[in-house]
Parts: sequence; C-alpha cells; structure tokens
Amino acid sequence: MQDGNIAGQRFFFVGVGGSGMMPLAMILAARGAIVAGSDRGLDQGRVPAKFADLAAKGVQLFPQDGSGIVSPDQTVVASAAVEATVADIVAADRLGCPRMSRAELNAALFNASRLPIGVAGTSGKSTVTGMIARILHDAGRDPTVMNGAVMKDFAAPDRPFASALVGEGDPYVSEVDESDGSIALYQPRIAVLNNVSLDHKSLEELNVLFADFIGKAAHAIVNADNPDAAALAMQLPRDRVTTFGLGGAADLLATEISEEPFAVSFTLRDARVRVQVPGRHNVANALAAIGAALAAGVPFDTAVQAIGAYTGLKRRFDLVGTANHVAVIDDFGHNPDKIAATLATLHAFPGRLLVLFQPHGYGPLKTMRRELVETFVQGLAPDDLLVLPDPVYQGGTVTREVTSADIVADVAIAGGTARHIPERAAAAAHLVASAKPGDRIVIMGARDDTLPLLAADMVAQLGARDNVASS
Repeated sequence: MQDGNIAGQRFFFVGVGGSGMMPLAMILAARGAIVAGSDRGLDQGRVPAKFADLAAKGVQLFPQDGSGIVSPDQTVVASAAVEATVADIVAADRLGCPRMSRAELNAALFNASRLPIGVAGTSGKSTVTGMIARILHDAGRDPTVMNGAVMKDFAAPDRPFASALVGEGDPYVSEVDESDGSIALYQPRIAVLNNVSLDHKSLEELNVLFADFIGKAAHAIVNADNPDAAALAMQLPRDRVTTFGLGGAADLLATEISEEPFAVSFTLRDARVRVQVPGRHNVANALAAIGAALAAGVPFDTAVQAIGAYTGLKRRFDLVGTANHVAVIDDFGHNPDKIAATLATLHAFPGRLLVLFQPHGYGPLKTMRRELVETFVQGLAPDDLLVLPDPVYQGGTVTREVTSADIVADVAIAGGTARHIPERAAAAAHLVASAKPGDRIVIMGARDDTLPLLAADMVAQLGARDNVASS
C-alpha cells in the first residue's frame, strides 16, 4: 500500500473507537481515504466526545448493525476479537469485501513509509512513541505517528483525542504489538526494544518475536538493563545497536537521577535532562526515544531540548485532579511490569495508596495470576488499600476461569490488604469514602475508555464529600 493510492480508497472500521483503530482511521481520513466505521461503544452511548471527534475528522459513523457496509469495494478492518456473528462482519462476508486486521493495515502503511520507526517491548511503547513524536516534530521532521494513547503534546480543543499525527515527512513512527504476534508484519528501519517481560505470551515466544524484529532493522535501540533484551542485542553486529541504561555499561547511560513527584531529571553525556513525567522507568523511556532520534539523524542537543518539552500521555500516570489534598491519578497499568513501575514511582514519595485495579479481561487474569499477585504484595505498603471490581467486559463470549475474587483471595493469603467489590462504581465510592488528606487514589486498567471518566468523577466525589463535611 503506497501513500499515493490511499486517496479515494474506501475503508470501514469495525470497532473504530478502539485505541489502535481510531488513530489509523484518523491517518487514512487525513490522507484522503473515504473512512467509515461502527463501534459497540457508540451504540451504548459510551464516551460520545470521542465519536464526535472522529465525525469532525470526516469519519462517517454507523450503528454496528451491518448498515454501513454496502459495497464490495470497502476494505473492512476489524480486530481478531470481533466475532464472525457481528452484523458488520456478516455483511462484509455477504458482499465479499476485502478484509484486513488493524495490524495488517498499520504494517502496510508503516512498511510503505520512507523511514519506518517501530517501538516494541512489553512496557512503555506508547510513551516512547510519544517521546519520539515530540522530538521529531520539534526537529522539523513532520512525522506521521500511530500511537495507542492520546499524546498531550498534540492535543487541543479541536484535537482532543490526538493519538495520531499525520505529517508530510519521511518518518512513520508506530508502536508494534507482540501480544498477537503481529510484530512479525513490520519491517523497521529503526527498531526500539524497551524490555522483554511476561504479558500475553511466554518469554520464549517473546524472545523469538523481538529477535526477529530488531534483526530486520538497520539500527536497533535496546535496553541494556533488561536481561532478555540485552541478550538479543548481543546477537546483532555492534555497529547496528545503540544500548541504553540506568546502570552498568550502555551507549546512552543516565546518571545522577533525581526524582520528583511528577517529573524526573538525569545527566546524559554532560547534559542535564528533565522530563515532565515521573519515575525511573521514564528515564529509560527517554533514553530509548533519544536513541531512536539520533539514529534518525536528529542532533543530540535538539533531542535533549525536545524531550524536556514532552508532557506525557493521557492515562500514563495522568494526574486527573486533586480535592482536599487527595490526588487522583489515572494509569494504564495492567500487567505486572507496568503496575510495579507505577507503584514504585508513587512510593518514592510519602502518602498512602488507594488502588482501584480493573483487570482488562479474564484471559489475562488467568495468564498473569501469580505475577499480578506478587506485584501487588511486593509493591503495596501495609497501610495501602487495593480494590478490584470485576474485569472489563464489553460483550462476546469469554471463559471466566480466574476472577477478580481469586486475585483478592491470593493477595490476602500472601498478607496483603485487598477487597473484591464487583461493581466498579461501588468500588470507586469505597475508595472515595476511605480517602484521607495526603492519600493518592490510583485507577489502573486497560481496554476501557471510560476509566478516565471514572477518575474525573472520583475527583468530583471527593470535592462533594468534603463540601458536605465542612458545611
């Protein structure tokens, strides 16, 4: 798929509001394609502002009843999670529409670009992608960027859901997903590997996928602090690898790290760097982004200056608000590494943690049960409180072998403090009622775009509670 022949092509996205689908729809619409789509969330009235933004960008929206698929020249884009019985898929099959997965479409755009930059790893992909976007944008490289999260740097009143950038320059920057194996579709010129750790697949499977990915690239940027990633880097010729790390030996080595509640600073090659997102993991993310930018020909000083202007992503340690000295933070943490990084960042400073963790599905709970429990038991202090509602469920068939109640029981057996409150609103209300000045409430979870609305509502509840208490 070449950029020049996208204009006029017709695409229909089944699940157009998904975090991986929405930016692709935006990119295609901006490049002149005729884009339409449907979404369960639209039919259910969830997050109407998101669908209004898509409509404003020229994406025509339909109910998920098959009515939007009317011609065999529409390419129907759907994730593997969409069942064959969904009306749109039935209509596509009846008309003989060509089909693509989200990953196939993104990989086609990525591989056709003049400078494909792929960001891989179990954690930090969206953040590093956003950081690279900021650097390339500030360097005047006018990149196209496909991100799975809203980039605050590029959000504006007319672009509230800026998970994509559409540029005229050579770079096409995208996070790539290992969880479904689709990483194998991508042909990067520059490949970033943040880390290798358990998430959706075994470590053995992940190492094969990541080794193939960085092996295709002209240059790889690899985390030397992660044992599996470092071992994969050793398999490549030395002149095709830039390593980064926070200790030991690395080409890009951060020293003199100084943490703040909502920022972190460090020294790199005699330059003092301050990033407006907290945690040591974000030092590693910044090094990865700087490494990719250097490989793309951006001067070091330009990269360092731009990374200092990066302001973060929605749902990545996102301070939603504060009421009566209780901060509410919305975070995408959903696997052990991400959750551990967030908890460590918060515990670098005083204050009790009240955590609402909504699992992102029953399958991941089964896969990560032991590691999740260990992460919470080790990462939470004795006076912290963990509450789990039931996992996110948005329709379809699912096997419920491991539940939130099982995780809570395991945490309790291991000596932690956790509660299972099945209904999410009740779980949130319990944390609001429990909060005291100095506490931090953290909402964690993935695959549910109503979690930011819940976080904002909890700030309002805190304010209302305190107004009642003081009247």
